[in-house]
Amino acid sequence: MIGSPTPAGATVFIVDDDDSLRRALTRVLRAPGWAVEGFASADAFLRRLPIHDVGCVLLDVNMPGLSGPDLHARLVAQGSTLPVVFLTAHGDLPTGIGAMKRGALDFLTKPVDDETLLHTLGQAMEAHAQRSSQERERAGANERLARLSPREREVMELVLAGQLNKQIADRMEISIKTVKVHRSRVMEKMEVRSVAALVHLCELAGIVPATEAARR
Repeated sequence: MIGSPTPAGATVFIVDDDDSLRRALTRVLRAPGWAVEGFASADAFLRRLPIHDVGCVLLDVNMPGLSGPDLHARLVAQGSTLPVVFLTAHGDLPTGIGAMKRGALDFLTKPVDDETLLHTLGQAMEAHAQRSSQERERAGANERLARLSPREREVMELVLAGQLNKQIADRMEISIKTVKVHRSRVMEKMEVRSVAALVHLCELAGIVPATEAARR
């Protein structure tokens, strides 16, 4: 029924003040093997934060206290990466447009059939899993970059720019042997075996080779 792979350990966070609906949704969403947590109000969900696991928020619009759109806006302001899918019986066009502009993945209306709901949430959590993986890779790349000395970083950036050892040596006024030592240490600290892998890792960290930066 689900159009994309289900990430292991994914959790759906249901935020809806209707107790009976939360129970019904929980039964449906646990069928594919997802974990489910229910909250009767936006404030209750906010007290649950921060959430670092893969998942998504299934959010009602009209609730006592903080509304669904207000909660969504607060999550966006806090930098939350959890995808948000609205599920409401009281949706209107302006509310739906506003939700999508703020980054909601979808805006579903009650009642919704199980297949549509599972497909939509499956896509949301797969997207979140991919984004989380990219964030971990980016953090790992930055952690490795922090190991480099200023001299090693300079050599690395010249390598990224396509400079040969002799060109790097001439530019930095050091011997070719010293350049090779720095390059070796760069590859070791960055945990890569090829320049192509080094380029990819630096791209994850947002480092643009000097030759490319000059063209932009």
